[in-house]
Amino acid sequence: MDEAKFLKRKVRSGTLDVHPTEKALVVNYDVEALILGELGDPMLGDRKECQKIIRLKSLNADTNVSLLAREVMEKCSLIHESKLHEVEQLIYYLQNRKISGDGHEISGQPPRPTSSSASENGEIERAVISNVDNYIELLYEEIPGKVKGSALILQLARVPDNLLELTKNESLLSALARVLREDWKKSIELSTNIIYIFFCFSTYSQFHNIVLEYRIGSLCMEIVDFELM
Repeated sequence: MDEAKFLKRKVRSGTLDVHPTEKALVVNYDVEALILGELGDPMLGDRKECQKIIRLKSLNADTNVSLLAREVMEKCSLIHESKLHEVEQLIYYLQNRKISGDGHEISGQPPRPTSSSASENGEIERAVISNVDNYIELLYEEIPGKVKGSALILQLARVPDNLLELTKNESLLSALARVLREDWKKSIELSTNIIYIFFCFSTYSQFHNIVLEYRIGSLCMEIVDFELM
């Protein structure tokens, strides 16, 4: 007889951010699933980091930011009511942000609102795709910085909605391939993070050319052969 009685699912909201190129909010959250036994004790658990994109199609220069923020709050249960002011700030930022023809923010704009931080409670820093350039810079530091940067990029790569945006960033892909090629012997955590990032790309056929272009398959074989020696 199966001892598992039922599945308990818990959703925990995280940080808020703006989408790097679209008029949209990014809601980060965790989904925790626990299989409970007959006595209610957890038998098996898993935690998944997720993102929800809230596109603000009606947002324009004449939009009432406060009303739109309340509408977003009513429609998205992932955002706690205490974050209303933060949602208003982010929408206001999107309302005034200017995007260039190549999809990048134009300089000299109002400062980006500070997103809520999950690290306030001592938790792991949560990655946001609009900060990806900062994570790339970490890949040029010493091994601890590279490990941190690759871990943050891996967080992004594990969210399917981010993959297309990441594949457009040649600086990111080149840096990841270079670090894997040059430093895989120095840190197993670093090499595992980067291989996992490219694995996320490989799960979708439209991104297979990236794995081939940066010769990730041959690098993985080299690493495996070394470990078997």
